[in-house]
Amino acid sequence: MRRAFELSRAWSLKRLGAAAVLVAAGFATPAIGSGDKVDPQFVYNSSLAATCASCHGTNGVSVADARVPWINTLTPKEIAKAMLEYKNGTRSGTIMPQLAKGYTDEQIEIVAQVLGKK
Repeated sequence: MRRAFELSRAWSLKRLGAAAVLVAAGFATPAIGSGDKVDPQFVYNSSLAATCASCHGTNGVSVADARVPWINTLTPKEIAKAMLEYKNGTRSGTIMPQLAKGYTDEQIEIVAQVLGKK
C-alpha cells in the first residue's frame, strides 16, 4: 500500500512539476485536469529550455548587473553553436561548459529551437 502511495505521489509531483516548469518558462498551458491533452514532446522541449531561465531569465534577459549574457536576440543557430562550443571546450566560460556537457547534441538543438529568436 505504501509503495502505491509513493508512486501516486511521485506521479502527482511530476505532473505538478511539469506544469510549474511550463508556467515558469512563460508558456501558456491548459489547466491541469481540464481534459485537454498536453503534448509530451512540448513538455519535454519546454522543460529543457526552462533550465536556462535560472540564469538567463524567463525571456532570455538576465538580471540587471548579473554577468550573464542576454540570449533573447540570438537565433537558434547562434544558441546551438555557442552551446556546442561550450560542450566541446572551444569556448570558455564559468558554468556553461559544465552545463553544456550534460546535454546531448539533440537536446542542444531542441533548446536552441525553443529559445532562439524567430
